[in-house]
Amino acid sequence: MDNYAIADQFSLLSKVMDIHGENSFKSKSYSIAAYNIEQLPTQLNAIPREKIAGLKGIGDSTGKKIIEILDTGKIKVLDELISKTPAGIMEMLNIKGLGPKKISLIWKEMEIESLGELLYACQENRLMLYKGFGEKTQNNVADAIDFYMRSQGHFLYAEIISIANHFTSFLKENFPGELVEISGALRRQLPVIGRAEWITTVTPSALKEKLVQNGFSEIESTPTSSHHKSSDNINLYFTHTTPEAFHQQLFQQSSSVVFFDEWQLRTAGSKIDFSNEEKIFESAGLKFIPSYRREDTGIFNIITSTTLPDPIQPEDIKGIIHSHSTWSDGSNSLEEMAKACISKGFEYLVISDHSKTAFYAKGLSEERIREQHMQIDELNKTLAPFRIFKSIESDILNDGSLDYSEPVLRSFDLVIASVHSNLKMSLDKAMMRLLRAIENPNTTILGHMTGRLLLSRNGYPVDHDAIIDACVENKVVIELNAHPRRLDIDWTWINKALEKGAMISIDPDAHSIDGYDDIRYGVYAAQKSLLTPDKNLSSFSRSELEEYLEKRKAARGI
Repeated sequence: MDNYAIADQFSLLSKVMDIHGENSFKSKSYSIAAYNIEQLPTQLNAIPREKIAGLKGIGDSTGKKIIEILDTGKIKVLDELISKTPAGIMEMLNIKGLGPKKISLIWKEMEIESLGELLYACQENRLMLYKGFGEKTQNNVADAIDFYMRSQGHFLYAEIISIANHFTSFLKENFPGELVEISGALRRQLPVIGRAEWITTVTPSALKEKLVQNGFSEIESTPTSSHHKSSDNINLYFTHTTPEAFHQQLFQQSSSVVFFDEWQLRTAGSKIDFSNEEKIFESAGLKFIPSYRREDTGIFNIITSTTLPDPIQPEDIKGIIHSHSTWSDGSNSLEEMAKACISKGFEYLVISDHSKTAFYAKGLSEERIREQHMQIDELNKTLAPFRIFKSIESDILNDGSLDYSEPVLRSFDLVIASVHSNLKMSLDKAMMRLLRAIENPNTTILGHMTGRLLLSRNGYPVDHDAIIDACVENKVVIELNAHPRRLDIDWTWINKALEKGAMISIDPDAHSIDGYDDIRYGVYAAQKSLLTPDKNLSSFSRSELEEYLEKRKAARGI
């Protein structure tokens, strides 16, 4: 090890000690040691061991640890501290603007353990509730996390699709007459994207010339494929083909492996017309399957017995269910949220600010609930026929109860029940909490079922079948939380839920007016299933929702 590598270990030891709140004098001494080691004119590995402690700026304790590094390549106490530190906390040291003291606060007080959770907290304005985190700092941290995540090679669908569409338009404008289309996981609308892919008839050399002119770098190139990287670390992969083979290639690379293998078995011996994707299915004697439904083999059994229902569309959403205002941790006032709904053509807003247990999000006390309900009544008079429904996102507590008394819960038009705390649970614990909350007659919607955050937190374990059954039995709607970092319930369970008679609700979990636009990502995820508007609560008109809620309350004895 050279001096810089040794200094790095002392610098890291100082930072991790500060994160854990250990002796500040010691941590500072290790930071100074790191600086002194970098300034040494001679490499430590060339100095006799007995003379190391006598070097300028190197004391006995530091000297022993230097010898430990030279002998073993590591410092035992540093390894022990790292083993007690969540990987996501260590990763935060890579984020510009986050020092050890801030990271310690994030971990110990905010109970955040990953970059994805921290980014989500920034988007919910939660950092500003803590000392040292103003709006500017919060925005800088969010930008730094976003840049860092781009360099890791995986993206949320929502993060990459607009960039990919813009880039596709750029290529079509610069190569008129050539064929260019998005393919792979992006075209299949998967929630998480490992790579952005295209099929094109543009040659590798022509593509390279144009991309290099515009600040892209070439990573690798063959006669049939190329790999480029943008200035903001997005990897772009291209399959180069001929016009005659274009649609065949596009079809194959816009299908999952299991889907395409099944396709080949079912169409073996058939003469396939590859002039376009519609002709591909027509010539095989099959109904057309859009790319976002080409995931598993079960879809073939469906199209042989019935016609695929038309996919749900963003315009099928009639109202905003699940939103937060400045009453809790939202960015916009209740009136602003309502008027934005009206301007976007929605018929209603379900305002569901955080409940009192969510102190970190300014959760509503009983007194503040009464005040909010008075404001809602006034706004409903002036904004009619538009309606604001009184709701709350009530925390599911450790014992599965909701965090208000029965009379308070009955004062809402509907209640969204969600888990927000103590997420590290066994399956038994998670199921106990969820099932008890579902059985509460006041629970209308089960919010983000697993608590996952894509690319950062897997969520707690649940028995999806049992949860779905309980929701059907208790007339509880299952949320498809449309925030692109959640998309929870996962789309792979929606068809099972529909088969059992469950109702879904695509909700943005909006913490600002801009958050309404996340609805489309929930819709895109739902399009991979067979969800139709009549089985989606947020597709109900205002009068249909009113009728549904009245009937449900009567059925549940509320």
